[in-house]
Amino acid sequence: MDHTNHVDGCQRAWHHIDVARFLFVVLPVVSHLSAPLAIAQALEDAGHEVAWCGPRSDLRPLIGPDATLHPTGKRWYRPDGESGMASVRSLWEGHVLPANRFIRDAADRAVADCRPDVVVADQYALAGALAAYRHGVPWATVCVGTLELTPPTDGMPGFAGFVRAQLDRVWAMADLPVDEHLDLRFSPYLTIGLTGPALTGPAPLPPRCVLTGPALGRRPHAPAFDWDAWDPGRRHLLVTVGTMAEHLAGDFYRRMIAATAPLADRLQVILTAGPQLVPDPPAHVLVAPRVPVLELMPRLDALVSHGGLGTVSEALAHGVPVVVAPIRHDHPTVARQVARAGAGVEVSFRSATPAELTVALTAVLDDPTYRANARRVGDSFAAAGGAATAAAHLAELAAAPPGRPGTHRPLSNAHGGTSLT
Repeated sequence: MDHTNHVDGCQRAWHHIDVARFLFVVLPVVSHLSAPLAIAQALEDAGHEVAWCGPRSDLRPLIGPDATLHPTGKRWYRPDGESGMASVRSLWEGHVLPANRFIRDAADRAVADCRPDVVVADQYALAGALAAYRHGVPWATVCVGTLELTPPTDGMPGFAGFVRAQLDRVWAMADLPVDEHLDLRFSPYLTIGLTGPALTGPAPLPPRCVLTGPALGRRPHAPAFDWDAWDPGRRHLLVTVGTMAEHLAGDFYRRMIAATAPLADRLQVILTAGPQLVPDPPAHVLVAPRVPVLELMPRLDALVSHGGLGTVSEALAHGVPVVVAPIRHDHPTVARQVARAGAGVEVSFRSATPAELTVALTAVLDDPTYRANARRVGDSFAAAGGAATAAAHLAELAAAPPGRPGTHRPLSNAHGGTSLT
């Protein structure tokens, strides 16, 4: 573990009194960084100031050498293959609570030292919310997934009670009495959900919540891609299980390669995996540990995903239909939402046979209904506004006069997004 806590560049004075100051507090999960980065870019493009609190090794390549950074060090998390409530317990007990205990002091110092107008905290970076609460600073929550935003109504008995007990432990960890009126997962000022009603449907949402769709922005240091190997004469499929489940995906990848073999004359597969997982890929499969996802999306005909909201929503934003093979946490919820929207199909990550996977792939590739519905969802995301709308809500919160939590009212729908007041 890297326990470095000193500030990189925080002594730089904030300038322009009409410029708002934002402090982003994030956890060391790579898949959770793209959306906050895009929102921060939109804020900076609008002339505001942004500082960061999080792991230097993950953030510095993204935010550049001159950005203000309060390093937290990095605590690694390697989730297992559990599902249902077992995966929720693992998430909170194995990641959320230890990670927030690990960054607690750094987050508190960051808020005290940089005096932001607004703290912007990843939903699971509860230490950021608590530091803002302690110092009387408004904060916004960014929900990069759906597990807490649209919690499961079946298949996870005891979910609400378990999470409430964990939140009580977070208050105790911060040496603060529990505020019974405050759910730390959702800011009483502003909660930003990176999805939209085309996916969430009628699910109830927290107060002060705005749905902006995915936040897409510039991605420094995106990996290179072997475009010379790209076959323009075939259709293209991206297969990925994200950054935290590759160690679980060996058998799934083998079944997926077998499933695409009957389609090899017309389909090229781009599979994100280390070479040790797919040491001898067939000719129709390109294997790379990382790919420039946003560069690939406009060229894809379909996506196979584990159900991470980020990758799925990025595909739908580009009108790309999805086969979802959920693993844990909110993945089953995302799979159901995609299927309900008619923008893709769900398969079993653990047990779908190659033949079943071939049927699912053929459906999303050949039935135009799936692509039409994916485009419909993508159009709704575009209307919601993404990173620009999220930044506008944050700027409005920063400009609001001091007041009790909940006095901020999100922008009207004319500015994009869906607000609940």
